[in-house]
Amino acid sequence: MSDAEAADSGDERRRHPRAPLQLLIQYRFDTFEEFLAEYSTDLSVGGMFIKTNEPREEGAFVYLQFALKDGSRLIEGLGRVVRVNLPGDPAVVAGMGVEFVNFDADSMALIEEIVARRLAQHRAG
Repeated sequence: MSDAEAADSGDERRRHPRAPLQLLIQYRFDTFEEFLAEYSTDLSVGGMFIKTNEPREEGAFVYLQFALKDGSRLIEGLGRVVRVNLPGDPAVVAGMGVEFVNFDADSMALIEEIVARRLAQHRAG
C-alpha cells in the first residue's frame, strides 16, 4: 500500500476533520503515575494524535491535560487509545491516536473553537 493509500484509508475512518496543531500534552495512564509530556501533531473535536516512541496499547484509557499556547485555559479529560503507530516504521509518525471519551462541555466547546480556527487558517494558506 502506498503512503497516499494509507493516508486515504485513515481519512475514510475519521469522523472529524483534523487540524494540524502542536500542543504540549501531559498525560498518564494510571492515577499514581507521574505525568508524561509529549507533543500532539493534530487535533479534532473527536481526539488527537500524540507523538511518542512509547505508545500504549489500543483500548488503554489515558488522562489528558493540555493548555492553550497562551496558557489561558487548561483543558483536561479522559481519552482512549484507538490507534498505535509503533516506532521504527519510517512511513508513519510513531505515537498514538487518542479518542476523547469524557471532557466537560466547556472543554469541548473550546476544542471545537480551536479546531475551527486552525482549519480556517490552514485553508487560507
